Amino acid sequence: MITYIIIAVTGIFSYMAFSNRDLFNKYLFDPYLIKHKKQYYRVITHAFLHGGWSHLLINMFVLWQFGAFVESVFNQEFGILGSVFYLVLYFGGIIFSSIPSLQKHGDNPYYTSIGASGAVAAILFSYILMFPTRSLYFMGIVPIPAILFGVLYVWYEKRLANQNVNDGIGHDAHYYGAVFGLLATIIFKPSFLMGFFSKILMAIGL
Repeated sequence: MITYIIIAVTGIFSYMAFSNRDLFNKYLFDPYLIKHKKQYYRVITHAFLHGGWSHLLINMFVLWQFGAFVESVFNQEFGILGSVFYLVLYFGGIIFSSIPSLQKHGDNPYYTSIGASGAVAAILFSYILMFPTRSLYFMGIVPIPAILFGVLYVWYEKRLANQNVNDGIGHDAHYYGAVFGLLATIIFKPSFLMGFFSKILMAIGL
């Protein structure tokens, strides 16, 4: 239920900002204004903005595909606290994935970013931790084990983040969102980590 509410709110807010530049500029992630003007709300609000339909649809499709499943597992495992942990996972992913860019670009008045990618990465990697042997589609085409997809994802995003590639994609957010998703899920229930290794060992016949 929470997943669908987030998707709906993000879709509506992003759509409104598509044609309202003032709204877009007011809520995007701007490290310079956060640091020097104390506009801390931008750390959260930028995740509800997207640069266009393709950006919005890709993020929301991934969130729909994995978020509803993670939310359901959390509800089964934690009962009434499941929704709380899920919200912590999502919004914690937004905040945690924003910190490196805030530190790196806090004195750069020209750097901005938008999108829910950090939070979506947190959800995706929570799923991968819980179900490492299930198939995910590399490049949307080739089915590979979720753990292999995760390794490739982290390697690629960390590599580009370290190179400071300016391709309009928040590689820092992707990487640190993934890290947060793993850590938060383990903290919520440490036995998920043992289950992770057990499933991998079973898959390779050990």
